Amino acid sequence: MNKKSKRWYIEYINEDLSYSSRLKNVIYTGQSKFQHIDIIETIPFGKTLILDGKTQSSESDEHIYHELLVHPALHSLDKVQNIFIAGGGEGATAREALSHNGVESVTMVDLDEEVVRVCKQYLPNHHKGSFDDTRMTLIYDDALNYLSTTNEIYDLVIIDISDPLEAGPAYKLFTQEFYTIVFNHLENNGMMVLQAGSCGPLDHKDVFTAIYKTVDSIYPITRGYNGFIPSYNSDWGFIIGSKTIDPALLLQEKVDNKIQKYLADDLKYYDGKLHEGLFNLSKEVRTSIKNEDRIITLDNPIFIV
Repeated sequence: MNKKSKRWYIEYINEDLSYSSRLKNVIYTGQSKFQHIDIIETIPFGKTLILDGKTQSSESDEHIYHELLVHPALHSLDKVQNIFIAGGGEGATAREALSHNGVESVTMVDLDEEVVRVCKQYLPNHHKGSFDDTRMTLIYDDALNYLSTTNEIYDLVIIDISDPLEAGPAYKLFTQEFYTIVFNHLENNGMMVLQAGSCGPLDHKDVFTAIYKTVDSIYPITRGYNGFIPSYNSDWGFIIGSKTIDPALLLQEKVDNKIQKYLADDLKYYDGKLHEGLFNLSKEVRTSIKNEDRIITLDNPIFIV
């Protein structure tokens, strides 16, 4: 066993908890204008993007995260032609959106050009050429600023940003003000979907329930769901805000028919059977949502450690 195989990557969840994986190689490390960027390769998870010390996605299981983020909302819509992505630096969210052959345009707005640059170079198995798709428009800007200054309307808005760290760039996109702006840029039957932080039994009240309550203060239909992401070592939460369509009512057969009709390749994780039970949150999480009274605003933001 060589020296490299004895090194470990340790990620600290909080001051009392960490997890580690055997480190194979450090591929890139640098500092952008907004955040610290690392791309490493570990034995269990392969090439992994880390921002400000937090794992964003890894080769071995990014398909779980990105399929869960994109496809439940994508396949709940009867028509989805124009999609907006806030964040999504790896290009994997765009990859999943563009896999639907009914999609005519994807506008991806990411604040950090350096993150996108290194992901293009070092994470080809994440984006798989999505940046070169003729339907793709990539813009470097703050998503809140961009949507505040455009008149474009979208069928689906996907918010794929890092967690709301106090020193990070993302916390403004977890607010009632931003979700209201998104609402005003959606078609009459449109949806918003976002990653909403850890949703495990011990930490779902950290941010997930407050984000849920904030989305629910604006959207007529709000649905939360989660899935276990091994490289996060956690059940991860997602939330859909919808104007008219309830994604929880979509039946297995309809989802599978849409996948067969609109996707050239089969998915690894998501299908109709998964969708039918996807929105059945645990009693504990449902109770926490019911008891939650925080609404996240620009004047009263939320942060994780």
